Amino acid sequence: MLNTNKKTSLSSRYVRTLLLSAALISFTINSSIAVAKSNDTPIHFAKGAMTSTITGKLKPNENEHWYKFNASSWQYAVINITPLAGKGSGTAETANVGVLHMPNGTQDGTKGGIIYQGCLPATGEYRLRIARNLMATQGKTAGYTVEVIILPKYASESLCEYL
Repeated sequence: MLNTNKKTSLSSRYVRTLLLSAALISFTINSSIAVAKSNDTPIHFAKGAMTSTITGKLKPNENEHWYKFNASSWQYAVINITPLAGKGSGTAETANVGVLHMPNGTQDGTKGGIIYQGCLPATGEYRLRIARNLMATQGKTAGYTVEVIILPKYASESLCEYL
């Protein structure tokens, strides 16, 4: 049987080890998130424009691509994904999954078509994940077109005032 001093010493050592492990895990996770966010492709809006259209392709070894944009709370937004159209687009599949990650930690999205429509809940950086539907694709090049519409605050007021 250990005496009380040795038990306390072991408990103290165990707690310190546990705290150090938690700190290292937290640091690793935060570093990974920072690296991931720095690889996001910015979505640019022309001066005075309310819409921006982006096109892209996921290579056979890619499952997702991330974009980012800034917006204010209570701006009305619509995000629509469609297949990459046009002769010679070079895509056998469509990346049709979209998820909007919001600055307040929530997310919303779905497969194909309009993946988000509503009033944005927070001011800050929004991250948009475009992905292939892994259950319905065969790992070929997957193309997409994404239209992002964000109304200015004055045009969003009547759409967002009752929410």
